Amino acid sequence: MKLKYVFLILTAFLTVYSCSKDSSDVGSETEQTVVVNKTPNLQGTGDSANDLLSNNTFTKLLVEIGYVEGFRPTARTEADVIEFLKEITFKDDVQIIYKQLESTGKTSLTLQEIADEEKEQRTAYNTDDTIAVYIYFADAAADTDDPNSNSATLGAVYRNTSMVIYESTVRKLANSSVLISLATAETATMHHEFGHLFGLVNLGTSMVNPHESQSENSEGVVEGDSHCDIDGCLMNAQLEFGSGMRKMLVAKNGAVPELDAECMLDLQANGGR
Repeated sequence: MKLKYVFLILTAFLTVYSCSKDSSDVGSETEQTVVVNKTPNLQGTGDSANDLLSNNTFTKLLVEIGYVEGFRPTARTEADVIEFLKEITFKDDVQIIYKQLESTGKTSLTLQEIADEEKEQRTAYNTDDTIAVYIYFADAAADTDDPNSNSATLGAVYRNTSMVIYESTVRKLANSSVLISLATAETATMHHEFGHLFGLVNLGTSMVNPHESQSENSEGVVEGDSHCDIDGCLMNAQLEFGSGMRKMLVAKNGAVPELDAECMLDLQANGGR
């Protein structure tokens, strides 16, 4: 099973109406129209790698997590992810906000359905000094999962600032071994998907040295699969799927894998810390 990235080139604008008082006319209220440009957050995966890594355009990072009730990530996961983002990027100001969502009622979701859900629920978009990322913690599995396979998808990126974590699948993974905690499984999945948003591997951030793994696509053609070919690296394709992550986490005694030297070199060359 292979992760399919969806490169959606969309343009949309959200109009929000709010009331504000005019200081020059005390007591009167005027209706102001605030237009939020969504377009910068609707680009292809990896397109905002430099913006996320460096402080050239944005100095702050705002992560909005929309989660289905009962599937919110752990507090430890939040702390670990913030620490990771501050270590990899030059964003010293990283904030995570939460929005509780109702379940779609579906047992599996396509990436298009997830993108449609984001369109309805996302509130955080780029501002002058802040780049925003949206993460959907779903109570459903990926539609590409095979019930008879152990390689269920744990997460996916589908735009430059959008990802989904299949939390119900992540929790099944955490329950599969005493060596794997829920926080570890969540953290490893989120770190991996953030790596893709940072343009790894060869997905918007150029490789300093060749280290992209190769795999056979749906047409039978062998090509780069946007993962690292170095064993044990956070960006190894194993971490995309339940069986691979379980194997790697158990081998590391439950520790979250780290980026190898080649991936770090790529990120530093594209504005990372």
